[in-house]
Amino acid sequence: MANLIRGLSENGGVVFCGVDSTDIVRKAEKLHTTSATCSAALGRLLTGATLMGSMLKDDRDRITLRVAGGGPAGVLIACTDGTGNVKGCIDNPLVELPAKANGHLDVGTAVGKDGVLTVIRDNRLQKEPTVGQVPLVSGEIAEDLTSYYAYSEQVPTVMALGVLVDKDLSILCAGGFMVQLLPGATDAEIDQLEKNINAMPSVTELLHAGKTPEDMMQMALAGFAPNVLDERTVQYQCDCSAERTKEMLLSLGRAELVRMRDEDPNCEVVCHFCHSKYQYDLNALLAEYDAQAAQAAEAEHPIQ
Repeated sequence: MANLIRGLSENGGVVFCGVDSTDIVRKAEKLHTTSATCSAALGRLLTGATLMGSMLKDDRDRITLRVAGGGPAGVLIACTDGTGNVKGCIDNPLVELPAKANGHLDVGTAVGKDGVLTVIRDNRLQKEPTVGQVPLVSGEIAEDLTSYYAYSEQVPTVMALGVLVDKDLSILCAGGFMVQLLPGATDAEIDQLEKNINAMPSVTELLHAGKTPEDMMQMALAGFAPNVLDERTVQYQCDCSAERTKEMLLSLGRAELVRMRDEDPNCEVVCHFCHSKYQYDLNALLAEYDAQAAQAAEAEHPIQ
C-alpha cells in the first residue's frame, strides 16, 4: 500500500508531498532501540529526508542530512535516494529527557541548536556532491529543514513532521508533509496557504485519527484544487552489503590494512544504519589489494 504521495495545485504553483512514515520509524526504533525522545528526533529526520528524496529527479540521486546540534543525543544522520527509501542513525539513542511543560517530547534539547544542519546532494550527473549548510534554528528538525530551503535553496517551503510515541516506547504513528511555492506565487496564494496550514491539527493528530497523506494535501491546499501526481511505497532500507563493505576496506590503502592486520587479522565491520555484521580475513584482503594494484600497474605500463 502506497504511503507517500506527491501533488500539485491546479495552476501548477504549489507542490505538495506527504508521507505516512509510521513503518519507517518503527523499524528505526527496533534497529536502534531508541528512547521516546530519540525516536521522535530520528523519526522526524527520517521523515523529512524521505520527503526530500521523493522530490529528486533521478532514483539514483541521493541526499544525506546531518544534524549536529551539540545536544546529548549527539549527531543524527539520515540518507535517502530518489525513490524516497531512507536509512538513519543517531549517536546516543538511549538519551531521555523530561517532557516539556505542554507534555511534548523535548526533541530540541536532545538534539541541541548550537550547531548546523548539513545537506549533501549527490547527483549522478555531477562529479562532486553539492554541500549546503545552515545554522540550526531550534533542533526540532522541521523548522531546521524549512530554514535550509529558505536560506540555502531560496525556495519558500513549509515542512511539518511528527512522531507519536506510546508509553511502552512503541511508535503509534509518524509522518509529515512538505509544501513548496514555485516562482510566481501571488500574495493572495501565500496568505491562503498560511491560513490553511495554520488551521490544520498536528501531523500526529491527523494520522492518529486515521487521516492519510492525501487528506493532508486536501487540507493544506484547500482552495487550490490539488491533484495527486504520483504515489509510491517508501520504507526504511539499508543498502549495505558484504561487497560494498569490502570495497570500503580496500579503499583505506595498504598501510592501513597492514596496521589493522597486525592488530588482529580478523576484522568485523558493523553497519551504523542496520547493525549488519561483516567479517573479513585481513590477510586475504591484503592479497586482493596487492593483486588489484599489480593489475592496475600492468594496465598503466603494459609489457611491450
